[in-house]
Amino acid sequence: MGESRAEPARRVRADAQRSREALREAAKEIFAVSGVDAPVREIAERAGVGLGTVYRNFPQRSDLVTAVFRHEIDRCAAAAPELAAEHPPVEALRRWLDRYIEFMATKRGLVAALHSGDPAFAPLPGYFDEHLRPALETLLGAAVASGAVRRDVEAKDLLVAVANLCLPAEEDPEHTRRMVSLLIDGLRFGAGH
Repeated sequence: MGESRAEPARRVRADAQRSREALREAAKEIFAVSGVDAPVREIAERAGVGLGTVYRNFPQRSDLVTAVFRHEIDRCAAAAPELAAEHPPVEALRRWLDRYIEFMATKRGLVAALHSGDPAFAPLPGYFDEHLRPALETLLGAAVASGAVRRDVEAKDLLVAVANLCLPAEEDPEHTRRMVSLLIDGLRFGAGH
């Protein structure tokens, strides 16, 4: 009898986790297009849940914004070791920077909230730096060690440079990819010296 009670509880937790993930994904998509002030009802509809589920999982809008931002940072950071294991160093770096560009597209919808002065968002820049810079440092270090990228490049500078290249992406998303490709070519200049 104890097992039958435990099983429904596990199912509820799995359902709740799926709802939370669906909400986070729906919010990411909507925030990227409409910004963080998009109607909660629209996010709930896209996720296929009711408004109560939204507020049960994310009582404040800032909770949802923070969850989306952290999840996307985590996904981007987690891609680094996977890419390093699957590709030569420069290709892993290039592919990770493509993933970072996708993250920046998500972030674009969150910028207004992140710069709103709301204390709920204060830890996010540190979280960004704490997770993404080490991921890039590892890939960049491997590319430098392989002799394919010049030694005088800092991960922090590269993150900022790519972020700046993402600014005009709303008009032409492929423009950013072309510019980052040129940037990577520039990283290779003088690498053999």
